[in-house]
Amino acid sequence: MNTKVVIIIAFSFLYGFFEIFMSMRQRNKRSVIKTGDRLSIWILTIFIAIGYYLSFSIASTKTGRIYHWDVLFILGAVIAILGLIIRINSILTLKQQFTYTVTKIENHELIETGLYKVIRHPGYLGQLIIFLGISTSLSNWISILSMIISVLIGYIYRIKTEEKFMIEQMGDKYIDYQKRTKRLIPMIY
Repeated sequence: MNTKVVIIIAFSFLYGFFEIFMSMRQRNKRSVIKTGDRLSIWILTIFIAIGYYLSFSIASTKTGRIYHWDVLFILGAVIAILGLIIRINSILTLKQQFTYTVTKIENHELIETGLYKVIRHPGYLGQLIIFLGISTSLSNWISILSMIISVLIGYIYRIKTEEKFMIEQMGDKYIDYQKRTKRLIPMIY
């Protein structure tokens, strides 16, 4: 098997284990007061799995192949690492407020520091960038589109679910925060 493919698969598995570890680590930290997840974590997981399946399946064919694999492999790795840095930074900024499910926890606060000053979902942005990097490293434009479209569908649903819940829980405070910030991309969306 090609060394690049092994590295891409290894990174994908390590990243997955990181997310599972963080989920298990935070699970018992705080008392959940109310949940509003509406199965969004499962819907998101399904769309991520679909993105991976399509992206890797298509990349294994010649359809959509871009024949500059060394350049795209390195570019994809840099993009994925940038996404991982953003993801970790967002988790560290939230500290005890970080949860994997849409929940209100005891002593819940609205965090408006770090990247949260300009965007409401930097953790999701970091994950989207990771998936862009992984699919870019496969050197196939159809793989990139398959991954990004699939995970975007999952994240859009997740963001709408989360923001509706946050408005229900925090009211005008969260509405004001929405007016001052964008969802994922500063000054754009």
